[in-house]
Amino acid sequence: MVGAITHDRPPAAEGRQGGPLIVTEDAELLDDLLRLCAAAGARPEVHHGVPERRGTWEAAPLVLVGDDAARRVRGAARRRGVVLVGRDQDDSGVWRRAVEIGADHVLMLPDGEQWLVDRIADVAEGVGPPALTVGVLGGRGGAGASTLACALAVTSAREGRRTLLVDADPLGGGLDVLLGGEAAEGLRWPAFAASHGRVGGGALEESLPEVHALRVLSWDRGDSVAIPPQAVRAVLAAARRRGGTVVVDLPRRVDEGVAEALAQIDLGLMVVPADLRGIAAAARVAAVVGMILRDLRVAVRGPYAPGLDDREVARLLGLPLVGEVPVESMALDGGAPPGGAARGPLARFCTALWQRLPAEGGGV
Repeated sequence: MVGAITHDRPPAAEGRQGGPLIVTEDAELLDDLLRLCAAAGARPEVHHGVPERRGTWEAAPLVLVGDDAARRVRGAARRRGVVLVGRDQDDSGVWRRAVEIGADHVLMLPDGEQWLVDRIADVAEGVGPPALTVGVLGGRGGAGASTLACALAVTSAREGRRTLLVDADPLGGGLDVLLGGEAAEGLRWPAFAASHGRVGGGALEESLPEVHALRVLSWDRGDSVAIPPQAVRAVLAAARRRGGTVVVDLPRRVDEGVAEALAQIDLGLMVVPADLRGIAAAARVAAVVGMILRDLRVAVRGPYAPGLDDREVARLLGLPLVGEVPVESMALDGGAPPGGAARGPLARFCTALWQRLPAEGGGV
């Protein structure tokens, strides 16, 4: 059970990050709260009463007061973000004690565990705009979508943004391979197959391989090629909460997992070869993807069939044009990744695209 109490008082300082402050002497309750903090990826500070160190009570992003400690914190400064935590569902006096300490919420365990994990994760990760999430897919096979996705991620990271590259195509061969990071240590998609509910954004980021100053969520070399939709939803939501940019390499088919990914994408880029077959295939892909993704744009890749240019390709598809994707040679064996040469044509294309888009913020 979770209940809210409304107060009219000045807000505490915002924008802070860190774990909650726990106030209790109940060993069993403390064990539960520490377990929930661990699930949210937060490190709490524990006290038996109001902390003696000046400012600790006021500065904590969230205060969890055990029902046993309500009397001991009654004289503490009033602030937002105080939760009174108890176990006795039939104790009507808990609401009176919550008002006495200025609590925003009353929470009863175990019923309120998921709500509390979500709240702890929010404050531990800090408050900020969500990541600008860009999905890249091919209008047909071999269009070069994975190359563009990698180049976008590499250029984003080079410009100093927190960047996560997500490989949502289990049959694509692995973006970690394309980046030359297949041996990098870290978790791959199968490790998150059982995820549901809330995934800590910081814990996700730290668990993934780091290649070329960005984090990569790709596939291992095993047989698993399917991730449950709820896991896709949880992982991408966690990635977006960290801010910066998230680039998702999408397959052309749309199953339940891909639909979950599309629902969290702000902008879609469809790479279309400039020939009639490519345009015909891309029209079918756009019809399906467009039912979920509101903002889908065309990136055209040459060479061009007679009578075609990038504007004509976009006109035939009825979609906005972002430009022509340049082709550049790559040497993966010890060479630069896609977009790795800062002065190369592909990197310049990606850099110009990022400059036209907001640096972050969940919308364009």
